[in-house]
Amino acid sequence: MDKNQPKRSRVPVMVALAVAIFGMLAMLVVDHGPWSRAHAQAADVANYHTTGAAARAAGVQIAPTDPKPELEPVAPGPKPAQPASPITR
Repeated sequence: MDKNQPKRSRVPVMVALAVAIFGMLAMLVVDHGPWSRAHAQAADVANYHTTGAAARAAGVQIAPTDPKPELEPVAPGPKPAQPASPITR
């Protein structure tokens, strides 16, 4: 080893590796622990296959949304002032 080369330390690498392993284990415990259960229902278990079917069963009347107008209405209030012309003659 050359005297001008600084001694390399493995401590930062080991700390980063330990933090990464701890994070992975923590995610596995939180996501797949005994207290977590499936939130989504399979299609054969669910009562209705679509949101619309569930809404109709609840007695909701479904109507399409109003189409947007092609032209926007004129904004109320005064018109903006003309910008100053940068060209002076």
